[in-house]
Parts: sequence; structure tokens; C-alpha cells
Amino acid sequence: MSLNIPGFALQPSATRVPTATNYMTSFDFLNQYLPDTYEKEFERYGNRTLSSFLRMVGAEMPSNSDLIKWAEQGRLHIKYTDVSTPAVVNATQAVFTVADALIPADQTMAAAGTASNIAIRKGQTVMISGNAGYAGISNKGIVTVVAGNPDATTFTVEFFEAGGYTGAGTTVDVNEKVSVFIYGSEFKKGDAGMEGSLEPFDTILENNPIIIKDNYAVSGSDMAQIGWVEVSTEDGANGYLWYLKAEHETRMRFEDYLETAMVEAVKAGTGSGAIGAGFVGSEGLFSAIESRGNIFTGAITNLGDFDSIIERLDKQGAIEENVLFLNRQTSFEIDDMLAAQNSYGNGGSSYGLFDNDEEMALNLGFSGFRRAYDFYKTDWKYLNDPTMRGGLVGGAIDGVLVPAGSTNVYDQVLGRNAKRPFLHVRYRASETEDRRYKSWITGSAGGAATSDADEMRVNFLSERALCTMGANNFVLFK
Repeated sequence: MSLNIPGFALQPSATRVPTATNYMTSFDFLNQYLPDTYEKEFERYGNRTLSSFLRMVGAEMPSNSDLIKWAEQGRLHIKYTDVSTPAVVNATQAVFTVADALIPADQTMAAAGTASNIAIRKGQTVMISGNAGYAGISNKGIVTVVAGNPDATTFTVEFFEAGGYTGAGTTVDVNEKVSVFIYGSEFKKGDAGMEGSLEPFDTILENNPIIIKDNYAVSGSDMAQIGWVEVSTEDGANGYLWYLKAEHETRMRFEDYLETAMVEAVKAGTGSGAIGAGFVGSEGLFSAIESRGNIFTGAITNLGDFDSIIERLDKQGAIEENVLFLNRQTSFEIDDMLAAQNSYGNGGSSYGLFDNDEEMALNLGFSGFRRAYDFYKTDWKYLNDPTMRGGLVGGAIDGVLVPAGSTNVYDQVLGRNAKRPFLHVRYRASETEDRRYKSWITGSAGGAATSDADEMRVNFLSERALCTMGANNFVLFK
């Protein structure tokens, strides 16, 4: 029979140096040497929450349907950009054919993607301009015939210019394309009135809410166990019970998802795996801008780059005030672009108000500027956070331009026109059920008495959709 004798945990040494036998490798509270501990967690990542974007630029309002629909106005004036003619140079008359049978909703009074007759009528005066590659074509004329009106795609023009048609098209040159828009009308004395009339069509858009859920569970035994680390979270929770931290972090994570889901959500495509599994998705902010808005690709290195954005805004709603939500790199690019406009500040030595001196802190950034419109610039933490969009290469997004203010839309629930922010969230609610932000406790611990499960389970739920109205006024930076 043998007796195993445990070795010494620590063995003295003649010199004061750490050795394999006298160095304590781990802190053990049963050990006679008590470590000097910091009880409170160190918040090394600062405020980790991301939600704030929609609270700044949008609003929330209830909805009691699975489908949210709204109408957006089309353009008031008529322009066709895919028009051809067999006319030759100097012809006094020409027949034009409109090829874009599927008429863009933002340029005509036809509904999006529907085949339509042309909106040009006899007696109207038109401007004819050559597209790219045919810049020499420029004529004005009066429409004398609209073939088969009102189911027409061709019309005849008599030119006002003595020299006739400035183009060089032939029946063989099918690539010659011109743009045509109406600028007025002219009738001879005694003529009858305008034939036919135009009926405006709104663009009908829709979105559907999605259900977002999360939960946190802790056993009754763990709820009764205290820790030595004092925990705290961004929303003020603190104490020595670890489950408090976990529950509050779950809550904050869910609140972030309420925003990021509205920003990132996409509709499930026909034939997709999600559709096959019974999910339909929703249209988020990025998806709405990519399908109905404007996209700027590349770096903003000079004022000309930004001017191209402004020129695009001129062609849309021309909203006076806009907010730029940017990642850090794009924010710096705009700062440098603005600073370069100061001829006395090469290298950025006098950013800001251009009056820095040696006694004041050097301001190397801009919070806003005016260039035809007012632009306010702010960093968007979501685009910088490395656990979310920060640092992405594929599918990276550098920022978004959001128009400030509201727009008039026809609300089908109210049955009248109503003012709505360009961005707003619709959540499911009725007189008996409000699904904006639901939270409830189940189990048999922590005050709950709903089941025999020895736990406390905190449940979170929301059902919501984002309405991006007037997406043609938004710009996505990629």
C-alpha cells in the first residue's frame, strides 16, 4: 500500500526571482495571498449601442395591416428619351416612333412598368434633341398627326426651322436616337380644341412589416448567485448579479436590431430559398435607395464630385436641407474637399471657419456647408463599427444622404393626404395589441409564475416596416 503525498504549491528560493516552483500562476481565493482586484468592469469599447439614426431622421406611427401602401406623384411634364426616325437631313417633316413602351414612372404620367400609348397629342409643340453620339440634332416642331390616337406610338412633326431636320438619319441608321419633350401648343384660327386628355397616374408603392424577436433566459439558481465583478451597461444597469448584465445587453442588442433590420432588410426574390421557406422579407433603407434612388460610387476628392450629386438632386425634388450620414473615411474626404476651397489653407492649416490662430484648438472638420442646398454632416456609428458594416469590402456602403423634412402622401388608412417624414417606421398596433416594442417575462423565477420551468425568460418582440418615401431624393455612397 502506498500513500501519494502532494507536492508543495510553493517552494522557497534563495533569490527573489520567479521560478517554476515559487511563481503563483493563477489567482485562487483559497490562497493566502489575495490579489488586488478591480471590482468594476472596464468599458474598453465605450458606448457599444448603434441605434440613433432613425430616431434622428424619422418617426414612428401605428399601422393595423399586413401591407402598407402609399402613392407617390409622377412627373408633371412629358419627356421621351428613346425615340427614332427615318427622316434624312433637311427634311421639313418627319415621323417619330417612341420605342420605350414601358414608360418610366418618374418621367411620365403612366404607371411604372406598364405599356402605354404616348402622351403626345396633335397641336402640341415639341423640342427634339439628339442623345449621346447625335449631339448635332436640335429641332423644334409642331405635331400634326398622331397615328391611331389614342393608342399611338408614332407621331408626325412639321419643323419650324427653314433648314428642316438637322439629323442625318436614314432608314438604315436605326441607332439614331433622340429625346422629345412637349413645351406648349399652337392652333390656327377656328381650329377645334385639343384632342383627348391626359390622366395622371401615381406610382403605388408598398412594404410589409416583419416580426423581430429575441429572448434571454437565466436559471433560478444563477439568479441567486452573486459575483465579485460589478457590472454595468450603457442604459444604467449595475450591480453584482451577472444576469442583470446579460439581460440588459440582450435588450440593447434587440433595440439595435430594430434599427438595423429597417436599414438592411430586403424583399425575398421570386424563387429564392427564403420564399420557399415561407419568408417574404421587407424593403429596408438601402434596398429602397438602390432600387428607386441615386447611387454615387467612388471617393469624393474634389468639389466637382460633389457637384455631380447636386446636379442629380436638381433633377429630383430639390429638397433644401439634407443630412449626410457617413463613415469616417468619407467624412474625412468631404472635410478635405471643403478645406481645399480655402486658398490660404493649403495642407488644411485653417479648416473650420478659416480663422484659426495659435491660441485656439485647430478645427479640422466641418459639421455643415451650403452649396446650392444646405448639407449637415455627421458620422454614422453603424458604418464604422467593426462588428457591423465597419471595414466591409464586399457590398460596402460609405454613407447616405437623407432629405430633411416631410412630404405629402395619400394615406389609404386615413383616406386623405397626410404629411409624412421621408423616413418613418410603421409598427403593428390596434386597440388591444401594440407590437411596437413588447417585453414580457415567463418561467417561475424572478417574479414570473407562468410555467414550471426553473428559469426567468425575458422575451422581446416587435413587428414593423420602414417606409422610404421619395427615395429619388436620397443618395447612397458606395
